[in-house]
Amino acid sequence: MRIRRNLRISGIVQGVGFRPFIYRLALKHCLGGYVRNTPSCVEIAVEGLPEGLEAFCRDLTDSAPILACLQEVVSEDAPPLGEENFSILASHGSGEAAAVIPADIGLCPDCAAEILSQQNRRYFYPFTNCTNCGPRFTIIKNLPYDRAHTTMAGFAMCDACRQEYENPLDRRFHAEPTACPACGPVVWLEIGGRRRSRECLTRAAEMLWNGKIIAIKSLGGFHLACDARQEPVVQLLRQRKGRRDKPFAVMVRDLAAAEAICELNRFEKSWLRSPASPIVLARQRANPGIAASLAPGNRYLGLMLPYTPLHLLLFQHSPDALVMTSGNRSEEPLAFTNDEARRTLGELADAFLFHNRDIHVPCDDSVVRPLHDGSTIILRRARGYVPDTIQLPLPCREDLLGVGAQDKTTFGLAWRRTALLSQHLGNLDLVETIDYYRCAIDHFQTLSRRRPTVAAHDLHPGYVSTSYAKGLDNVRLIAVQHHHAHIAACLAENGRLERCLGLAFDGAGYGPDGTIWGGEILAADLADYTRVGHFAPVVLPGGDAAAQNPNFMALSYLFAVYGEAALSQAARLGLRFSPLQERLLLRQITTGWHSPVTTSAGRLFDAVAAALDICRERTYEGQPALELEMVAEGQDWGYYPLKIGHHHNQLVIDTIALFRQVVEDRQRGVVPAVISARFHESLARGCVAACLTLRGRLRLNLVALSGGVWQNARLFLRTKELLTKAGFEVIFHRQTPANDGGIALGQIAVAAAVLDREQ
Repeated sequence: MRIRRNLRISGIVQGVGFRPFIYRLALKHCLGGYVRNTPSCVEIAVEGLPEGLEAFCRDLTDSAPILACLQEVVSEDAPPLGEENFSILASHGSGEAAAVIPADIGLCPDCAAEILSQQNRRYFYPFTNCTNCGPRFTIIKNLPYDRAHTTMAGFAMCDACRQEYENPLDRRFHAEPTACPACGPVVWLEIGGRRRSRECLTRAAEMLWNGKIIAIKSLGGFHLACDARQEPVVQLLRQRKGRRDKPFAVMVRDLAAAEAICELNRFEKSWLRSPASPIVLARQRANPGIAASLAPGNRYLGLMLPYTPLHLLLFQHSPDALVMTSGNRSEEPLAFTNDEARRTLGELADAFLFHNRDIHVPCDDSVVRPLHDGSTIILRRARGYVPDTIQLPLPCREDLLGVGAQDKTTFGLAWRRTALLSQHLGNLDLVETIDYYRCAIDHFQTLSRRRPTVAAHDLHPGYVSTSYAKGLDNVRLIAVQHHHAHIAACLAENGRLERCLGLAFDGAGYGPDGTIWGGEILAADLADYTRVGHFAPVVLPGGDAAAQNPNFMALSYLFAVYGEAALSQAARLGLRFSPLQERLLLRQITTGWHSPVTTSAGRLFDAVAAALDICRERTYEGQPALELEMVAEGQDWGYYPLKIGHHHNQLVIDTIALFRQVVEDRQRGVVPAVISARFHESLARGCVAACLTLRGRLRLNLVALSGGVWQNARLFLRTKELLTKAGFEVIFHRQTPANDGGIALGQIAVAAAVLDREQ
């Protein structure tokens, strides 16, 4: 007896070869019916003998394509219609959108082999792709994911490509960006406004060998590239880009070239070869043979492998290690159109490697830091991961928008149990970034066909994202405290609803008491929080000015320790201030004039880095803390006793006394490497001591780690180790950054919990 079953599959099931997989599976089990894309899911109808249907459903989940992610499978029995043939139907464009758009995928081995084979018709073709690789998110304009809705719509397929595209047994079946030299996009080199199409990659490589800088159009935007082994051109790129110290990423020819530069463990190799192809931070070798100015003050280097055919072909002629940094001036938005690149990068690059496949959505490279215990710190979530969704631990009763923070901004949309986070957009300090932020929200709403009725925003009234939310019409606003959002994001992506101890450590967040928070211990769930502990408060002289100048924070901590003798102690440490700075800083510290109180963990790291003369001039965000971590050596240098006091029923971790012990060690001649190691160990032990006290008081055993400070691998690993040994369950970020790039997810989770509580 024949039976029939209708299935609806949601998740990452469009643009990843899922329909041809279903087609082959139906033929294998002698089933009739159809499969098609819709805006919300993939619809399947299968009809045949019971044993065939059971085997089909089993293989559906057990053998899905590697890039597919089945989030939900809804199955319903239906009356048989007598269908014996199986077909792939055209996409159905109506209905509620919920389908997950696939992320851009790095070049697959099959396509790479074809590109390098002289016998293949795509030999040396820089836009080769299939259902297993190539652009997705960055070229899509609307759903469903069909060629007509992408920037490839203007390229009519030749007969050979059309035959592959329409053959369900071909790996290019409905690979929407598919093309070949006869019908697809082209690449050219532009020097001084003159276009060169023939042998453009060879000429570009010659320029790189000769110490030139080239702007290269990639998947999600432009890169600025130069030879990573030539110190003069790396310095020149820094000068032109206005990026004095922040590390540059390096793309290498292959894994062998990566291993020649960095010490790679199995985790780092796996990330480098993964379909997402992110920038992977790995420890440099003692003599890596590359420019010293690539990553000043940093033992690690950001590496990536060629993830597009264009990159692969360029490396057939170019040096084997190229700086591959974002195509923009420092802190400006990423250039992603040809005209924009000509306008904004003309003074930075000596030539342009252009192509005519338009980028509809700019998307920077993702950055990850694999750790030796198998965990991974996600520093930036963008290409390769966006727009993968995150499943929420509770349903959204209304469609939600989380507008994010001010720095490292992302936003998020959410409906039911699905959260869709944007790519990294940068800091909302420039008009150009703000304009793109608004456009990106509109684009995500178009793709998801959602118009949120609730917007969650940060408490800080000065954030551009907060102003954006308050300017929306007919939308309910829910304000979310910054550090509560950090902890809520950690809870949400780990699928947890229960109350926890949240260690929220970062640079700054608006506290409801009017102070600047940043070293916080919260007792929190998704709906609510209580501040139960924090770092010792100090003055933030000049407000944001102190965040830009580590020396100001060092003096503030010195004043908290030594009072009026702070300036003489500063002089002993080699800290110098002009007479005007001395008078102004002392007035600010003693009176609080334009100087709020802060408990910021980030500013503590700044003060220690300045006191030890590790970093006294900050040229990019997080530089003092990063260089302080890089200086630390060894594991057995002891620690400083860290006292925990009480104030208004809250624990106070005495970070002022910790700073005093750092200074005293330095004045005794202890080297900074040892002091830094002791400082990190002391903070880790202090966190555990505080959690032990609070566990006894609050009966909470779950600890969540969130906030940008937890990107410090030394502090993160040691704290996690000690907490685990003490019997705590520790959760941390695995899908989103611990920094402000995860705030939007936390805002969504809090808003969903607030709405749920109101029912």
